[in-house]
Amino acid sequence: MIVRHTRAILIALVIAALFALFVAFVPEAEASPGLSIELNNEEQPLDLSTAVKIVSFLTILTLAPALVILGTSFTRIVIVFSFLKQAIGQPQSPPNQILVGLALFLTAFVMTPVWLQVKEQAIDPAARGEIEESEAWSRSVAPVRDFMLSNVRERDLTFFLNLQKIPMPQTREEVPMSILVPAFVISEISIAFQIGFLLFIPFVVIDMIVASVLMSMGMMMLPPVIISMPFKILLFILVDGWHLVTSSLVSSFG
Repeated sequence: MIVRHTRAILIALVIAALFALFVAFVPEAEASPGLSIELNNEEQPLDLSTAVKIVSFLTILTLAPALVILGTSFTRIVIVFSFLKQAIGQPQSPPNQILVGLALFLTAFVMTPVWLQVKEQAIDPAARGEIEESEAWSRSVAPVRDFMLSNVRERDLTFFLNLQKIPMPQTREEVPMSILVPAFVISEISIAFQIGFLLFIPFVVIDMIVASVLMSMGMMMLPPVIISMPFKILLFILVDGWHLVTSSLVSSFG
């Protein structure tokens, strides 16, 4: 045993010596050229419009996730899926990553007509140089705005208009985006909670039936959740639950 340890120590010392010799004889690397950034130059002044465009682009990239979550159908879909997991009683299955991915694909499916309108009305003409950037932006917002208006509740619009003490617009198209976006988000959350309540009802009935049967049999120490779980899964399979929930969600958008 002592011989093995001694041999290992000698090997380590030899490797360390070779590494030291290698480092000593390797020529020094040439100094890398310095990097200097000049914000202003007398010969070429700073283009403020370019700087503003860069800042605007970075701002849009930063806010893009929030816009995708709050300005599309993603909010309603992902909340309903969360309620479905809790109703079945399986908080770990399916995994959250799978449900979020499915919610993203369903969001893309629902929003495809809107995005096609944005592409045809704003992106393609702007790429061909037919319209200015400001007009392209207004054209790109219009289809998204129409989608929000077709799915927002009137009471939510009135609520936020009253909060800001803004008079009621003559038409829905005159509603400002600062009012439309939060009203749309509140509407999506409220509708998702209503759908979640409807999803809970059949599974709660199963829990109540199983609990009553166990109490009548004197098996009060046995948790009803263990017995009701297979019946919940069986019911969900028999009614083709995923097809039913998905079709109901997609058809719920106007």
